[in-house]
Amino acid sequence: MSEIEYDLATMFRALGDPTRLRIFEFLRSCCQPVAVEESGEVRTVTGPTVGEVCCRVTGADGITSTISHHLKELRLAGLITVERRGKNMICGVKVEALDALNEYLSKPAGATGSECC
Repeated sequence: MSEIEYDLATMFRALGDPTRLRIFEFLRSCCQPVAVEESGEVRTVTGPTVGEVCCRVTGADGITSTISHHLKELRLAGLITVERRGKNMICGVKVEALDALNEYLSKPAGATGSECC
C-alpha cells in the first residue's frame, strides 16, 4: 500500500463515523477569511471554536469528551486543524485533505490501477 493510499484510507476511516462526518461537514460549511503570510503561506484568520463545533453538532452548551475525541481523530487523520488562539481552540478543514479526497473521487473507475472483472 502506498503512502497516498494509506492517507486516503485513514481519512475515509475517520469519516466513516457519523459524528465525525457531521463535524467535518459543519467545518466545511464555515466560510473563513484567510491571511497570506510573507512566505506565501495561507492561514485562516477566524473559525469556529471547539465549543461552537460541539454546540452545533450535539446541541450541548459545553464541550463534551466525545466531541474532543472525534476532533482528535479527524486531526490525526489529517482532515482538520485545531489551533490555539488565546483561550480558544479554533478548528478548520485542511485544504490539502479536501484536494486529496476530491482528486481521488473525481478519477474515473480503473484509473487507480485496479480494474474490475
